[in-house]
Amino acid sequence: MSQIFRIVLPVACLLTVNLAYADSTNYKRWAVSAGWMHVMPQGKANSTHVTTSVKEGGSYGVGSLWGSDLGAYALNGGELESSLGRLMFSSFVRNGQKDPNYKVPDGFVKGARADITGISDYTANGGMEIDDTDTLGLTLSYFVNDNVSLELVGGIPPKVDVKGVGEIRAAALSTSNSPLPPHTPPTYFDGLQLLKDTLITDLGAHGTVAEVTAWTPAVTAKYHFGTSDKNKFRPFVGAGVVYGHFNKLKLDGGVREDLVQAGYMIDNILNDRAGEALHGGKGSSTATPEVKVKTSDAFAPVFTAGFTYDLTERWFTTGSLSYMPNFNNVATVTVTDTSTGTQLIKSTTKIDFDPLVTYVGVGYRF
Repeated sequence: MSQIFRIVLPVACLLTVNLAYADSTNYKRWAVSAGWMHVMPQGKANSTHVTTSVKEGGSYGVGSLWGSDLGAYALNGGELESSLGRLMFSSFVRNGQKDPNYKVPDGFVKGARADITGISDYTANGGMEIDDTDTLGLTLSYFVNDNVSLELVGGIPPKVDVKGVGEIRAAALSTSNSPLPPHTPPTYFDGLQLLKDTLITDLGAHGTVAEVTAWTPAVTAKYHFGTSDKNKFRPFVGAGVVYGHFNKLKLDGGVREDLVQAGYMIDNILNDRAGEALHGGKGSSTATPEVKVKTSDAFAPVFTAGFTYDLTERWFTTGSLSYMPNFNNVATVTVTDTSTGTQLIKSTTKIDFDPLVTYVGVGYRF
């Protein structure tokens, strides 16, 4: 909010100083208007950059392992160098097919470790877009002369729906790479690769994934064609700058729960329970994941064109179309284990607004 006042207050002071010079004979005057403002974002969803606290290629304990996961996610189970390893692998897979809850006996996985890649730093296709919205628009103008005006544009900050597009997925590749005896029991699975493509959250399925309040004051300078004495209809063009501040952001409950579950997965890997992360669910995780969302502020140019039509000497109607190119910000989502302070997941995505804004209102000059 402080940055908003840094913009608004200097303009207000400038207009206040010039109020002393408002003179209808040389067209130095004020004008206010109020009306319907319709905002139509033109930007499309961008990809999402995700980082986790899992070290790329880091070695993590396997812990428990389920036979059904071996069958579903193994890349080279039939190509293990050890013939005994291939036999045991096939046996574990068959048992997992008969019983989804079948776990590989602890003696075969005790002390086993795996190198994990693919989820420490990656880009997902899913992203966010902004829906159309409506609000009450307000303008305050000061005419330097009959043709040039300075204008402060605002309105009641609307609640904007943020729409999800696509999916956030994580493809983790786990390669068995256990220490040699005598530090661990003999292992026959070294080189075994398990690849699981995990759906973190389906943003598109959730529809509206967040709601945010948007503060977007703009300052513009306009040139009005024609003259007040002769023309009731006067077109104008203008340009300026818009500032965006976004707060009161509320994340959809379903998306939040998906991210909490992803936090459990990362916590299990970090605590040498990679098999439980592979299997899914909370497992033995004791983490207390907390999801937080924040958005950056934004600046952009504004280009506008429109008209005024005089009803009387003081009352008028007005309409305009404005465009704000490169008006975008960055949404950052973090998942933190509040019990340890570990940031488990961080994701960032650029949200492009680039809106077309229509405005229809009624004004008064004084």
